[in-house]
Amino acid sequence: MQLADYFYVGKIVRKYSFKGEVIILVNSDYTEIITESESVYITIGDNLIPFFMEKKSWQRAEQFRVQFEDVYSEEDANHLLHKKVYLPNTLLPKKKGISFYKDEIIGFKVEDIQHGFIGVVRSINDRTPQVLLEVEDDNGVVMIPVAAFMKKIDRENKTVIVETPEGLLDLRF
Repeated sequence: MQLADYFYVGKIVRKYSFKGEVIILVNSDYTEIITESESVYITIGDNLIPFFMEKKSWQRAEQFRVQFEDVYSEEDANHLLHKKVYLPNTLLPKKKGISFYKDEIIGFKVEDIQHGFIGVVRSINDRTPQVLLEVEDDNGVVMIPVAAFMKKIDRENKTVIVETPEGLLDLRF
C-alpha cells in the first residue's frame, strides 16, 4: 500500500468510552465519504492498517465516534490515539472547475492574471466568513478570498489562477 493511493480523512483525537470507542476529528470535506465507508486505514508506524467500523455515529460536527472491530478496551484505544486516518483515493469523487477539496490544492502555485506568480498555497482557511487561500512566498503570506477572486484551477499544472484587486497583494503578514 502506497500512501499516495490514499487521502487523509482526519485524526483520532480522543477516547470516547471505556469500551474502546474513539473520536476521529474529520476534515469537513469528507464527512459524507467516511459516513458511508465500512472501514478506514490508520497509520501504525510506516504502515496503513485497515480497521473495520462496527458502530459509527456523529458526536458533533466533524467529530465521528467509532467502535472498531477488535478494539474493545481503553488500553486498545490508547494505541490508536493521535493516529492519522485515511481512505482510498478510489472513494474520492473528482472535483471540477473551481471547486476543490481543502487539501487538494495545498502546494499549488498561485498566479494572478495581472501580476503573475504570487506564491504557493500554504493552507485553506475556512474558519472565517469567506474561505481564504493562504498564499506564501519569500515576502510573507497573503490571504485571497476564494469566491471573489479565484478564476481557475489547473490541476494538471498544479496552478491556481486568481484575479486580485489593486492593493490586495500588498497586504502581507
